[in-house]
Amino acid sequence: MSAASLRKAILVEGIRCGFYIVAMLFVIFDVETMFLIPWAILYKGWVAMHQGLFALIAMVVFLGILLVGYLWLYKKGALEWV
Repeated sequence: MSAASLRKAILVEGIRCGFYIVAMLFVIFDVETMFLIPWAILYKGWVAMHQGLFALIAMVVFLGILLVGYLWLYKKGALEWV
């Protein structure tokens, strides 16, 4: 079943799909936590090996990409589920 037909089926049955969209966005963007926690734990060791600046720049780029994604979703109205 494709995503379009699933959404049409949900709309026909009268179920609000806003909750499901927010849940999917939460799962997609919550993956960032799985990258941030190990990075934060290993960062002290990278600083000791003089690789801290590279690790910091890599994480800033990663968070910048996520921020662009959040802003794009906000502009599209995907985060408004009330």
